[in-house]
Amino acid sequence: MRLLLVEDDDQLINGLSKALKRDGFSIVTAMNGCDAIIRAEYEKVDIIILDIGLPDMSGLEVLKQIKDKGLSCKIIMLSAKEELSTKVKALDAGADDYLVKPFEYEELTARIRVLERNLNFRQHPILEVGPLTVDISGHIVRCNGEDIELSKKEFMLLKALMESAGRVQTKEALEAKLYDFAEEVVSNSIEVHVHHIRKKIPHNFIHTIRGIGYTIKKL
Repeated sequence: MRLLLVEDDDQLINGLSKALKRDGFSIVTAMNGCDAIIRAEYEKVDIIILDIGLPDMSGLEVLKQIKDKGLSCKIIMLSAKEELSTKVKALDAGADDYLVKPFEYEELTARIRVLERNLNFRQHPILEVGPLTVDISGHIVRCNGEDIELSKKEFMLLKALMESAGRVQTKEALEAKLYDFAEEVVSNSIEVHVHHIRKKIPHNFIHTIRGIGYTIKKL
């Protein structure tokens, strides 16, 4: 998942970039509206986190130009303004979500996960890696044509790994995909889910990267 952060506050953009990279996201940044529009068009980003208050133009104008170009990326607007009218303007202009600053990092990532699930559902209704296929819309997993029963969390974990086949997903990034920010996460929950999944799929399909996380190799 590739994110574009558009924010003119050095401290905020640096802090968010580090945290989101740690959680497994690919990050592109821009500190003004003109740069944001160029990067949105040419960097192939999935989600834009866009501040309304930019030095060269309003984030609303950036939003309008991005939409006018027909780009399909999702957009979360950030604003220090709590006025309902500002939020309504942003949503009416095509924003997918709106977050008032200051905000908790966990709330931002929860909103990103919602948009990520919508994007994955639209773009990848069926995932296939080697002998395994995942039907996202039907919540069906098959191995060599045979159905496999997985719990909801097991399904979400396997789907996340297959969507990023060839790349390592950290334990923290997987937890962020499986659990909402309000849920309590047991420290070894990912390891337990992987253990259960491995009993139902081919040997060595999921690879452990010691001290980092897990990956599925592209076949």
